[in-house]
Amino acid sequence: MGLLDSLFGKKNDKIKTLNAQGAIIIDVRTPGEYQQGAIPGSKNMPLQTIQSKIASIKKLNKPVITCCASGMRSASAASILKANQIEAINGGGWHSLYKKLGI
Repeated sequence: MGLLDSLFGKKNDKIKTLNAQGAIIIDVRTPGEYQQGAIPGSKNMPLQTIQSKIASIKKLNKPVITCCASGMRSASAASILKANQIEAINGGGWHSLYKKLGI
């Protein structure tokens, strides 16, 4: 097992663990992108709105898995959430996350 396999394997395990704990999946793509396909049950909160939704996300009291098209916007969203003391992980692109979760 190479270094990348080790790193991504741990991330995949963390994603699966958080999902089993009832994590909320937040898709940070635009509404138009989200309507073209998304993970069932995910919530669409475009990246530019995340900061304004911190209080409502905190009230849910659940970990968060972020996703987008490629993983770039979701990485930013996860960083914003972590900076606001919300347990969050970047799930990457929504389609690959969908496969990882085995939904």
